[in-house]
Amino acid sequence: MEGGKPTLPLVYQAVQALYHDPDPAGKERASVWLGELQRSMYAWEISDQLLQLKQDVESCYFAAQTMKMKIQTSFYELPPETHTALRDSLLSHIQNLKDLSPIIVTQLALAIADLALQMASWKGCVQTLIEKYGNDVSSMPFLIEILTVLPEEVHSRSLRIGANRRTEIIEDLAYYSTTVVTLLVTCAEKSGHDEKMLIKVFRCLGSWFNLGVLDNNFMANNQLLMILFQVLQRDETSTNLHEAASDCVCSALYAIENVAVHMPLAMQLFQGVLSLETAYHMAVAREDLDKVLNYCRIFTELCETFLEMTVRTPGLGMGDLRILELLLICAGHPQYEVVEISFNFWYRLGEHLYKMNDPALHRVFKPYIQRLLHSLARHCHTYCFFPEDTDDFGEFRMRVSDLVKDVIFLVGSMECFSQLYSTLKEGNPPWEVTEAVLFIMASIAKSIDPENNPTLTEVLEQIVLLPETVHLAVRYTSIELVGEMSEVIDRNPCMLDPVLNFLMKGLREKPLASVAAKAIHNICSVCRDHMAQHFQGLLNIARLLDSFALSTDAAVGLLKGTALVLARLPLEKIAECLNDLCAVQVMALRKLLAQDSSSGKSSDPTVWLDRLAVIFRHTNPIVENGQTHPCQKVIQEIWPVLSETLNAHQNDNRIVERCCRCLRFAVRCVGKGSASLLQPLVTQMVSVYQVYPHSCFLYLGSILVDEYGMEEGCRQGLLDMLQALCMPTFQLLEQPNGLRNHPDTVDDLFRLVTRFVQRSPVTLVNSSIIVHIIQCAIASTTLDHRDANCSVMKFIRDLIHTGVTNDHEDDFEVRKRLIGQVMGQHGQQLVTQLINTCCFCLPPYTLPDVAEVLWEIMVFDRPTFCRWLETALKGLPKETAGGALTVTHKQLTDFHKQVTRSDFLFC
Repeated sequence: MEGGKPTLPLVYQAVQALYHDPDPAGKERASVWLGELQRSMYAWEISDQLLQLKQDVESCYFAAQTMKMKIQTSFYELPPETHTALRDSLLSHIQNLKDLSPIIVTQLALAIADLALQMASWKGCVQTLIEKYGNDVSSMPFLIEILTVLPEEVHSRSLRIGANRRTEIIEDLAYYSTTVVTLLVTCAEKSGHDEKMLIKVFRCLGSWFNLGVLDNNFMANNQLLMILFQVLQRDETSTNLHEAASDCVCSALYAIENVAVHMPLAMQLFQGVLSLETAYHMAVAREDLDKVLNYCRIFTELCETFLEMTVRTPGLGMGDLRILELLLICAGHPQYEVVEISFNFWYRLGEHLYKMNDPALHRVFKPYIQRLLHSLARHCHTYCFFPEDTDDFGEFRMRVSDLVKDVIFLVGSMECFSQLYSTLKEGNPPWEVTEAVLFIMASIAKSIDPENNPTLTEVLEQIVLLPETVHLAVRYTSIELVGEMSEVIDRNPCMLDPVLNFLMKGLREKPLASVAAKAIHNICSVCRDHMAQHFQGLLNIARLLDSFALSTDAAVGLLKGTALVLARLPLEKIAECLNDLCAVQVMALRKLLAQDSSSGKSSDPTVWLDRLAVIFRHTNPIVENGQTHPCQKVIQEIWPVLSETLNAHQNDNRIVERCCRCLRFAVRCVGKGSASLLQPLVTQMVSVYQVYPHSCFLYLGSILVDEYGMEEGCRQGLLDMLQALCMPTFQLLEQPNGLRNHPDTVDDLFRLVTRFVQRSPVTLVNSSIIVHIIQCAIASTTLDHRDANCSVMKFIRDLIHTGVTNDHEDDFEVRKRLIGQVMGQHGQQLVTQLINTCCFCLPPYTLPDVAEVLWEIMVFDRPTFCRWLETALKGLPKETAGGALTVTHKQLTDFHKQVTRSDFLFC
């Protein structure tokens, strides 16, 4: 921190500004300054002093939070001889500040827990804490808080304590777990009417359940389990206590998911949860929704835990189907939020039964699914309908639709569809029931075989005859159903005209326009050949697109459908029709370019660029070798407008991205037919990128390399493009935190160079830029951004692979020699970096990609790789800052053997 150690009054002044300065700029300055302080070495001493002063809640909270953060991220700054003093100081602070504020106690408890996990010399920390504070009633709240957060922090990503230390800690906590539970029992029994203490006890117990270290037999007969269920059974239990008890039971159920090895505890929990049915009904009677939701969470967790037993031995032992009855009781609750809690279980049940594919088993569960579907249809009744509503209820209906699709196979799609249709055909239900039934029918329509199905045809015939006087919601959902029945229309082309007339009526009405457009899009996608005769009608709609009240997505969808049909027209007609389809968009872009910027009118071209992009993307006619692509001339004529638009908005990343996206699909549309655009496009890209390094230019460059990289005459030009784009890119990424601040640039850069490796590896590896690219790649391996890291690893893997695979190309020996030179220069650095990033930087989901890179290196040169790996492993730290052993010599040796043994394969 510049200027040396700040004074306490100055720090206090900054904290006050952070919380109380009325000027947002003042708050921001204070936040930045305090952030710098937290990252400095002075933070340790200043935090300790602020906690000793105990001046006010804000300064103590800042100090406690800082202490926790420093222990989590900068513990290595402290010499080992200070660790004991830090522990004693923290324990003193939490005792002195226990009555100031609960949030301060929590921050200090986290600091103590994180210290205990890293400080190897603090043996038996649980026992030490309980002995020191367990008999002091006033210390009990913060003691339980420490014991709550301690198990939670064991798997914290903020603490890189290593697998050995983590195993040692878990074994230690398991050893003392009965001591902790005994303490919690004593607290619960002595709590009397102290609800806050009981909540703390349940939270703490849940935390230990989550860690999975509680003894199965000890807990099965423990008094605390009885207290838990007594609290949940009592009608007078408060909302907060009820929630804490529910959370604890859910944690316990999750902890015993492997039921077979937790049988005694599983039986107690099973019976305990079944006993809550009466309490659930009482909560329903009292209209206590919070408690109802808690009970449903518990019932759902019970079903999730015993799912395997329920499926394998339905009706026997703990495969007792009464647990499904509990969920169906919840499904009967009038509030849809209740049944929604159980959705994940029903998904999983459907998945299990589908995989087992046992008709006898399907018959057992069919009645339960039928009752579930009945309840879901009722919950989908809408009484205040606003089409395309994206509120919570609209999202609930979408989740219902997904669930119905996943479980309908148990009932039979056709059987269910016919039954639903019968309720409409034979009765005269109110509009809200009709709409809900149509909604469920729309969910399952696609899963029915449309071949020679008179019921489906009859439904379609009836829907298109609906008068315009029926309720708007019924018309809306009827249009949705028609869109889902595109396969039926394709098998019955005689229905196409009446269906399109029906949908056109909806398109002209504001509330129905977007859903009608979506239905037309679906029909165009499925019935392309039949729709070819209606292309002129589609073109007319496209010309008048903005006269309809369409959402952006619906308008783009209509153009997509039109483009799909366009691609099925005779080749000689496509150019003229594509020109007509693009004309509205091109005219609008020209108008924006001619518009005076001072006029105050919007000059945003993204709507038109997106529409052109979707047209280019989906106009994919079948063109034989030697034929000129019918779209080539149109795209060449549109290029000047796109180029001008790009120039006009070159400083706006959002618009430039849309321009590049549009150009990307234009190039993909005509492939090699875009050759005349290559030079002007690359020139413009490079020119703008020097001033405004938008990463989308790198991505567009990768598309050009993909299309033209194998053309001998284009390779040098593309390499020149790459070198010109790389220079500003490296400057950007070499800034402080450049990689972390620009992950999209990293992602797109390595997509570009990977395309080069795939299309023209010798051109790239022979160039002077390759050294800089590899150095950038090695530095970027530490980046924990999913897409960027994936692109970096793919580049390195594909680069090395070009020297491994003999694909009978003439240049294999050249490639092998060039990759050998690259590896000789960078191999050791690369392997060391990969091993270190796996240990200290990257999340687990990235490790398979790293493994594939290491595999390619080993396949390329196994003996050298073995040496590089050995050197990298020897360089790993053997101890943590807290003195814990991170890795033994035997573990390193075993790892080396596993990786390098001849039959080892990365999975």
